[in-house]
Amino acid sequence: MANRLAQTTSPYLLQHADNPVDWWPWSPEAFEAARERDVPVLLSVGYASCHWCHVMAHESFEDEAVAAYLNAHFVPVKVDREERPDVDAVYMEAVQAATGHGGWPMTVFLTADAEPFYFGTYFPPEARHGSPSFQQVLEGVVAAWTDRREEVAEVAGRIVADLAGRSLVHGGDGVPGEQETAQALLGLTREYDEQHGGFGGAPKFPPSMAVEFLLRHYARTGSEGALQMAADTCSAMARGGIYDQLGGGFARYSVDREWVVPHFEKMLYDNALLCRVYAHLWRTTGSDEARRIALETADFMVRELRTAEGGFASALDADSEDADGKHVEGAFYVWTPAQLREVLGEDDAAFAATYFGVTEEGTFEEGSSVLRLPGDTGPVDAARVADVRARLLAARAERPRPGRDDKVVAAWNGLAIAALAETGAYFDRPDLVERATEAADLLVRVHLGEVARLTRTSKDGRAGDNAGVLEDYGDVAEGFLALAAVTGEGAWLEFAGFLLDIVLEQFTGEGGQLYDTAHDAERLIRRPQDPTDSATPSGWTAAAGALLSYAAYTGSEAHRTAAEGALGVVKALGPRVPRFVGWGLAVAEALLDGPREVAVAGPVGGELHRTALLGRAPGAVVAVGEGPGAGAEFPLLMDRPPVGGEPTAYVCRHFVCDAPTTDAGELAAKLGG
Repeated sequence: MANRLAQTTSPYLLQHADNPVDWWPWSPEAFEAARERDVPVLLSVGYASCHWCHVMAHESFEDEAVAAYLNAHFVPVKVDREERPDVDAVYMEAVQAATGHGGWPMTVFLTADAEPFYFGTYFPPEARHGSPSFQQVLEGVVAAWTDRREEVAEVAGRIVADLAGRSLVHGGDGVPGEQETAQALLGLTREYDEQHGGFGGAPKFPPSMAVEFLLRHYARTGSEGALQMAADTCSAMARGGIYDQLGGGFARYSVDREWVVPHFEKMLYDNALLCRVYAHLWRTTGSDEARRIALETADFMVRELRTAEGGFASALDADSEDADGKHVEGAFYVWTPAQLREVLGEDDAAFAATYFGVTEEGTFEEGSSVLRLPGDTGPVDAARVADVRARLLAARAERPRPGRDDKVVAAWNGLAIAALAETGAYFDRPDLVERATEAADLLVRVHLGEVARLTRTSKDGRAGDNAGVLEDYGDVAEGFLALAAVTGEGAWLEFAGFLLDIVLEQFTGEGGQLYDTAHDAERLIRRPQDPTDSATPSGWTAAAGALLSYAAYTGSEAHRTAAEGALGVVKALGPRVPRFVGWGLAVAEALLDGPREVAVAGPVGGELHRTALLGRAPGAVVAVGEGPGAGAEFPLLMDRPPVGGEPTAYVCRHFVCDAPTTDAGELAAKLGG
């Protein structure tokens, strides 16, 4: 019999709707039930494409005996961290503070006041590796709750007080300047992996936001070292197993330093951020490889993640069925020499094995290899590579596909809109700009809907129940601003302004600090605020970037002041932990550069418009339009007519304007960085 999760829209919660565990979604009613029954709450947090979440669900939550014990002694609550990042953030902070590490599945025991008193992540069904079994943990918590209630209350109170005491130093002493960005560059250089690209050791994550900072820093300062780190990292990832050499798109991370074996799940946010980074790398260097990866990644997102409603799904699972029908990580993507021979025949299989680094012993499990480009093949026949790749891709399409998490997350769709709009504009792919516009339409229609506040998720065109958090407002505004620059449609600038006004009213505290949840959001044991970029830009830095661009478009002092206030945290963190505030540093580069304001009185897609979009100046904003009404759509176009009847570009920065130009070469020189 289905439990309460059957009524939800989250694919992750729906995966647990048929568990014998009597799950509740996160709700006041669940805590009321715990209070009435005088039992603790078991909070289990995960997400749909999380491998170990599936394992724990199969081992414990599908087990009748475990479920019976859970139902008798707890109120079990299931949370999708991608739907409720606020709930996840608050309890993850507690787990990390208590245990020194975190991750998913996250298992937390709470009082009826939602105060945590015992934590963990994955618990096995039998005790092993020094870890108690899940049943032992449950029995231990019940014993403590029954016999040592005062101690439980004291622990919970201490944890909550500790969390409340962690107020954020928001560095309200001004904006990051030359000194901070130079120190950040030095910090990245120290952590750079000279041999394999990227930063730090294993596991190695794609550093998309740090690369964005490096490209902008190079554009502003001419630092060859910054460009080299960016270009070499992007090339290493493009040739590694983290990149899908047949179908395009990136996996979540590499388990090794060399980018050989990925954790195979593919997330929308990684692919959106990386698609944009490779497009920007091409804009900087003209690299053919960067162009190919940007376009293949864009095509992957459209082909495999686009939903029927025009939005983009969250993720593809790491696991899928292998030839024996077992659910195995990477089964869809890996190859043995024998499998190559079966599809390609002897000669082409030998060629493909060398070209893609497929070995007899294998680079992954059980003799299988992850396809990559080891690069020691010498000159290759491009037509033969294309033929082999097409045949392997067709054969792979016959394999059981990984599951897809179909929910549409506002923030991640905002990132995808920005990437697809710019990639489409750079490479003359109007279809990609159309896909970006359709996703933006969905966000306005479904996620803004009647309530005029962003909803975080939707599924099958139906809005979820959870309010948007700061990253939703920041990333969606960023996507809308990119779309405005590419299409010349002022409505997207207007929608971005609408969202950013809500940021000013609902998410901003004193001295420029920002909160992840709105002033009127559900009260948790602590109001989350995290300025560090992890897999995506933090809400804090995403909002700072969008506020700065919007101010450049409109001249709004309030938005520029808010952006500068928010960047105080980057002044504090940038020099110390540059890897974890990459997007904040990229926004700081835009502020240092102006950002430049470009008004093109001329046709959308014309030579001057294209030249403006290809300018490398960090964070430059582009307004385009012609005719008397253009200034009403874009304030930057007000009183800026064509000169001598020719399309004309106007460039301003730091409140000073250059003479207008009708010459594309001259405009390119003004925007070269």
